[in-house]
Amino acid sequence: MGTDDWVAALSLSEETAETVRTQFEHSEYRGLTYRHLSNARHGVERGTAVVDGEVVRGFPSIPRALVLEPAVEAHFDGPVTIEEKLNGYNVRVARLDGIPDENGEPAADEQVLAFTRSGYICPYTTSKVRDLLEPGTFFDDYPELMLCGELVGPENPYTAHDYPEVASAGVSVFDVRNRVTGEPLSVERRRELCEEYDFSQVPSFGTHDPERATTAAFDAIEDLDERGREGVVLKSADGRTLVKYTTSFTHRDDLAYAFSLPFDYGRDFVFARIIREVFQAVEFEESDAEVRERAQKLGEAIVEPAVETIREVRAGNDVGEAHTVRDEPDVVEELLVHLENMGITMQIQDDHREGHERVVTFQKISEATRDNAQNYFDGQLLDE
Repeated sequence: MGTDDWVAALSLSEETAETVRTQFEHSEYRGLTYRHLSNARHGVERGTAVVDGEVVRGFPSIPRALVLEPAVEAHFDGPVTIEEKLNGYNVRVARLDGIPDENGEPAADEQVLAFTRSGYICPYTTSKVRDLLEPGTFFDDYPELMLCGELVGPENPYTAHDYPEVASAGVSVFDVRNRVTGEPLSVERRRELCEEYDFSQVPSFGTHDPERATTAAFDAIEDLDERGREGVVLKSADGRTLVKYTTSFTHRDDLAYAFSLPFDYGRDFVFARIIREVFQAVEFEESDAEVRERAQKLGEAIVEPAVETIREVRAGNDVGEAHTVRDEPDVVEELLVHLENMGITMQIQDDHREGHERVVTFQKISEATRDNAQNYFDGQLLDE
């Protein structure tokens, strides 16, 4: 693909292309400069990347249902597949040629790369998907496609969340799309391919007629909520219509995370999750006692982590997210440099070897929460 062939690949007019061109961020992977969009622009999805002239399309934003039953009636007119929405980070896996190898030299063959939600090529995620999925044979057969998955588990640099079945890190495929156009395969075809190539994929709660889909989704939500899991995504047979719906556990977990760093997250983040709880309580036709219980859990999720964090600041300690990563030493070092280049301030808490792997635990320092809280302890007044 030529230098500007990405314009045609994304079906952009010359005028729109000039606007989009200015919105691209530039990053480097092993000395190769590439472009990516951290936000959607003019119909081009967030995370779309252009690497050496080759396009890797971003994954579309999935709309959320606040009230599930009317949303299903309005947006689905055929079979609805219900799949689990995992709590990790979104990754797209594609194979490109002309990409540098681990020594920064042009590779002799095509390279499998992993792109995060904002379009960064992450060296750590790339290493993980190569090991966990072993997708080489798949891309031999389908070089035009990309795998869309969720990387989950306690050892990852972005969203650390425990799953009993994942000891370190795991990747589950939830979509397969054309790398350039973004067109999805059907749900049935995608699940067949995952089975054929032995890819782990997100759990399914079955395919249902629209009349039955809401009840089936509620049953799944109840089960997932009890197990402390995130939610579901409802999908049309052709894979083009997607709707997500999340558990009460996730709303509280999100708020607990946000209030553990209370000066990092805006009011819109908090309001959205509280309003999800409100609509869910109404749609589930909860009793007054059930609403009080929901409210109590929500209050605990908000206040307790915030108090813990502010106490840490008062004691003079840094605050922020802790992450553990594990891989070959060169890969871990490459990741740490990658995170620093993204402007993330880190403090290494542990760094040791286990066999041939390097295991690093680091804290992403939240300067906004630390500094703002300390300012109030120093006497600054709150301007409301």
